[in-house]
Amino acid sequence: MPTALPDLDASGLLAAMADRVRARRLAEVDELDALGAWADLHSWDPTTGPDGKHQRRIGNVLRPVGGEGTPLVQDFCLGEIAMARGAGRTATTNLMADLLDLRHRLPLTWAVCLAGDAEVWVARRAAKLSRHVPADRAWVVDQAVARVIAHEDAWRTIKLAEAKVIEADPEAHAAKVAERKARRYVGLSRPDELGLRMVIAQIEAGDAAVLWALLELIADILATRVTDHAGGDGCGPSRDELRAMAFGYVVRPVQAIILILEHQLAQQATSDLQPEPVVEAPVEAATVEPEPEDEPEDVEPEPDPEAHVLHSAIAFPADLLEALKTADWSAWAPRCDLYVHLHQGTLAEPSLGTARVEGLGPMDLVQLQGLLAGANVTVKPVLDLSDRVRTTAYEHPESLKERVHLVSGGDYWPYATSTSRKVDYDHPTPYLDPDEGGPPGQTGTHNSGPLGRTHHRWKTHARYRARQSGAGRYVITTPHGLAYLRDHRGTRPIPLREAEAIIGAGDGVELYFPPDPDLRVEIDF
Repeated sequence: MPTALPDLDASGLLAAMADRVRARRLAEVDELDALGAWADLHSWDPTTGPDGKHQRRIGNVLRPVGGEGTPLVQDFCLGEIAMARGAGRTATTNLMADLLDLRHRLPLTWAVCLAGDAEVWVARRAAKLSRHVPADRAWVVDQAVARVIAHEDAWRTIKLAEAKVIEADPEAHAAKVAERKARRYVGLSRPDELGLRMVIAQIEAGDAAVLWALLELIADILATRVTDHAGGDGCGPSRDELRAMAFGYVVRPVQAIILILEHQLAQQATSDLQPEPVVEAPVEAATVEPEPEDEPEDVEPEPDPEAHVLHSAIAFPADLLEALKTADWSAWAPRCDLYVHLHQGTLAEPSLGTARVEGLGPMDLVQLQGLLAGANVTVKPVLDLSDRVRTTAYEHPESLKERVHLVSGGDYWPYATSTSRKVDYDHPTPYLDPDEGGPPGQTGTHNSGPLGRTHHRWKTHARYRARQSGAGRYVITTPHGLAYLRDHRGTRPIPLREAEAIIGAGDGVELYFPPDPDLRVEIDF
C-alpha cells in the first residue's frame, strides 16, 4: 500500500518522491525485461524444422531489430506482444530495438538502469543514437554514457552520447552530415490576410549563427533610428520587430551595406574621427549617377514592373561595385564569439577526433573547418586552469568568469541543464563586506560558481547552503536536509553529515569521502 502522503512532513515527502522515482524506473526496467524475454523466446529460426532440416514458414523469418551484434527476432512475434502492451507495432519494435542494443551493445549503461539509478528513456536515446555504430566500436559510447547517466542531466548525457557516436564512427558521421546537407532548404509560407509571410529554412548551424549575428547588428542600428512602430503607442518596436526589419535589409544587400556604412560614419563623426578613405568611397559612390556619355549606345528597355523589386535590390553603379569589392569590411563584419573545445590528441589524429562547439554541439573536424572557413579567427591563449585567481572586489571580472566556466562546465546546481555562459556568477560561500569584517580575496576561482537566475535566487533566499571545495567541485544542502555533490563526474547525492563536514571545513581545507554504496552504484570500468 502506498504511504499516505498527507501524513508526511516536508522531509518525508522528499524521501517519498525519491522512492517513487526509483520505483518508476525499476518498473520500466521490469517491462523491458519482459519484452526481452519475449524476444529471447522468439530468437530461433522458424524456417528450421525439428529434424534440423530447412522448411519454409511463409512470411515469418528472423529479422534484425537492433543494431549490429544483437540477436535476430521472428517477425511474427512483434504483433502479438504489441497487443499485449496496448501499443502499436512500430512503437513496440522501436522499444525492443533499444532494449536489445542496451543488453548487447551498451551493457554498462544497461547495468545502471537495472540498479534504478538512471532514466530509461535517456539510455534508450543513447542506444538509438549509436545504432549505426559498428559492434566493435559501441563500447566507446557505452563507457562514456555509463559514467554520467546517473549523475548528469538528461540533456548533457545525450550531448555526450552524440559526441561519442562521432568519435566511434567518424566515417558514418561524415556520410550522415553529407546526407543531411542534401536536405537543406528555404521555403515560404502562404501570405496571410495582412500580407505577411514566414520564411522557413534549414541551413547549417554556422550559417545560422552568422545570419543571427548580422540581424542583431542591423537591429542595433535600427534601434537608434526607429522611435515608434506602426501601432503608434510610443513604446517603440520590440526586439523581434527590429530583427524582422533587419531581415528586410539582409535580403537587400546594397541597402544593408549602406545602412552599416552610414552608421559607422556617424559614429566616427561623433567621436571626432575622420572616416577612412576606403570606407568613404562606397558611400560617395552610392549617390553618383553615371555620366550621359558613359551610357552605352544601345539602351536596354526598362524592366517590367514585376521585376522592379528584384532589379532595385541588386542593380547599382559599376564604380560602386568596384569600391565595395576593394573596401575593408573587417571592422563592420558581425562578430560571433565561438568557443571550441577539443583534446590535444585530436590535433594529432584529426580523423578520429571530435570537437565540441558551445551552443552548437559536437562535430568532427571537417565540419569545424567548414564552420570557420572564410572567417577571421582570433585564437585566445591557452589558460592554465590550475592557477588560483583572487580579487578583493565583489564583482567577478570577465577573466575570472572565463576560468570558472571552463572548469565548472556550466550551472553548478544539482542536475542543472544549462551549459550557457549567460548566467549569474555566485559566491558559494556568501561574500562578506570587508567593512564588516570580511576577509580579502573572497572572489576567485576558489569561491565562484555559475548559477542560472532562478537557481541563484533559490540559493540566496530559500535556505540552501553551498560551498566550493576544489576546482569545479560544489556541495549543496537543501532546506529539508538533502545533500548533493556536483563535480566533473556530474551530480550525486551524499550523506548530510558529509556535506556539513565539507561546508564547515576551514578555509582552504577540502574534504573527500569514499563513495557510499547505499546511495549509488559504482561501476568498475
